[in-house]
Amino acid sequence: MSTDDEARPAARLTVLAGPSGTGRESVVELVRARSPSVWIPVPATTRPRRDGEIDGVDRVFLAPAEFDRRVAAGEMLEWFRFGPHCRGIPEPPLRARLAAGAPVLLPLDVPGAVLVRARLPDARLVLLSPPGYRPDAAVAAAFGHTLTHDHTDRVVTELVGLLGSSYPGPAWSRQRG
Repeated sequence: MSTDDEARPAARLTVLAGPSGTGRESVVELVRARSPSVWIPVPATTRPRRDGEIDGVDRVFLAPAEFDRRVAAGEMLEWFRFGPHCRGIPEPPLRARLAAGAPVLLPLDVPGAVLVRARLPDARLVLLSPPGYRPDAAVAAAFGHTLTHDHTDRVVTELVGLLGSSYPGPAWSRQRG
């Protein structure tokens, strides 16, 4: 007899992206509160830790040389340099969560989402946009779903629904006995 976890296939990565100021982080926190099984990757950074931040929880704090080593080894799903510091998403823990069947939600900006799609073509890209926002044709073509952030509760409900349907291929069935 198989348990539900053994029968569950690898999940799909859902990337939530949008222009600055769309409320992406707020939506992610509400999704996490409503659906605790959703995993949010912990970004790595070379900036110094701030008071109250916990290494491995808030961020993975790396020395610049270690960050560069991980980039060269292909261990960063996406990354960017901001001033003197770098920030990126470590790929090995993300792939491990997906392989274990955990739904993964990754909040990024639009350019970061496009980079993820190039590396993981099966990733689901969701554009979070303010009311009245009209993305250019290239952005619109890259995203399979668009959520207009006019009512936060509706956006969170729709996103939780998308995450619940994040298993590619044939649906897995629950064994009854």
